[in-house]
Amino acid sequence: LRPNDGSHCPQGGKAGDKLRSTINLANVVCFYISVKCVLCSSVCLQSSVCEKIMELLGQNEIDHHQRQVAILSQDSFYRELTPEQKAKALKGQFNFDHPDAFDNELVMKTLWQIMQGKTVQIPVYDFFTHSRKDEFVTVYPADVVLFEGILMFYSQEIRDLFQMKLFVDTDADTRLSRRVLRDIGERGRDLEQVLTQYITFVKPAFEEFCLPTKKYADVIIPRGADNLVAINLIVQHIQDILNGGLTKRHSGCMNGHSTPARQRQTSESSSRPH
Repeated sequence: LRPNDGSHCPQGGKAGDKLRSTINLANVVCFYISVKCVLCSSVCLQSSVCEKIMELLGQNEIDHHQRQVAILSQDSFYRELTPEQKAKALKGQFNFDHPDAFDNELVMKTLWQIMQGKTVQIPVYDFFTHSRKDEFVTVYPADVVLFEGILMFYSQEIRDLFQMKLFVDTDADTRLSRRVLRDIGERGRDLEQVLTQYITFVKPAFEEFCLPTKKYADVIIPRGADNLVAINLIVQHIQDILNGGLTKRHSGCMNGHSTPARQRQTSESSSRPH
């Protein structure tokens, strides 16, 4: 775990600040956002790192309504494809690793709603049909949100929302092996199709769009989820944010505003569907 270019995560906050604390991870695809803190990551092994963070924080055992830490994935924000694009996708000829494959307008809208402490509806993407399902996942207000995605650092408009950005650095063999296991086991693809996509789209896109964004990371984490020393440091940082947030809430102060402690709880419950 090493800092990149001496960057750090600011902890202060004024009225109108984007977020209390933001972290973005690349190559781990983990993004963290909330009324207080935003964390983001991109590339591969991201989901496993986010899952490990949630496990160590004990958040995966808590009901979604009560969690202080939530997870979002850039995979939920693929654009709706035209009929021509969908036909290519079904043949494995569409580049889902290009920045244009994502609906960044919806990402921005969702992030701003989260920053305002609102409950949000996240689309569910079907990787078999390459389209959005007619269902949504509800994400309730949280103190910290982890946002995972391979290209979360690419758009400056989105990147600037993060107060801390983490890049998980893994070797090409590890990225490929995890891609093969995921696409075959979870997305119904055959080995030949996965390898063809990797050579044609995934590897070139990583080198052109993802790897150059490593320079924007505040912290670089080698070896992904296997690097327990680094992950434990991140977990401790999040715990410090949560503990500080609890203190400020008890004193009636939130994000620099003089807000009664019950106000957010009331808005949460009123915004949740019955």
